[in-house]
Amino acid sequence: MDETVGIVAREAGKSFGQQIFIVDDDDAQRDSLVWLLESHGHVVRAFSGARDFLAVWNGNPAGCLLLDVRMPGMSGPELFEELTRRCSALPVIFITGHGDVAMAVTALKKGAADFIEKPFSSDEVLKIVNHCLTRESEERAHRCARADTARRLGQLTRRERQVLDLIIAGKLNKQIAGDLDISIKTVEVHRARVMEKMGVSSLASLIRRIVSARL
Repeated sequence: MDETVGIVAREAGKSFGQQIFIVDDDDAQRDSLVWLLESHGHVVRAFSGARDFLAVWNGNPAGCLLLDVRMPGMSGPELFEELTRRCSALPVIFITGHGDVAMAVTALKKGAADFIEKPFSSDEVLKIVNHCLTRESEERAHRCARADTARRLGQLTRRERQVLDLIIAGKLNKQIAGDLDISIKTVEVHRARVMEKMGVSSLASLIRRIVSARL
């Protein structure tokens, strides 16, 4: 993770605590997963059905969803499709029996994060969940970093943006002055303002911020 994303990740963590959502109609399996995950320090919210989850879900993408494939009413894949329609960024891990692996593979192709096949071990669940949470946190940090960069770019004046583009292109102050028909001193002033508004203290940090946002 680069410097910019790391900083934004720490800031995001202050207001976006990760939660693990469980949607499973099997009471024993649901309670077992809640106990396992809570005993390892995770914040867990469990639901016996897909519609119960949708009734309280507020769109927070921080964390992940453990979702059983086969449930009465709205099935796991149907809930996944509904979340996709709502442009949800919440990673989904399917809980599947042997006969449902094909459905889980289809869901992976549509953007699901992973699947766990029953019967599963505690170590397997923790490994997959922790990997998913780490990846979600990094992806959320990248989204926050891109949004922060876009906000900062929007604060630049037209001339400052021109100077920035030429800096990113590798031009020296003297070359930028010639391209824009302004003095080197003026370039230096604009350059200092660009660095301040972009929240960086070095050319390398500036370039990393812009490149990361474009990626």
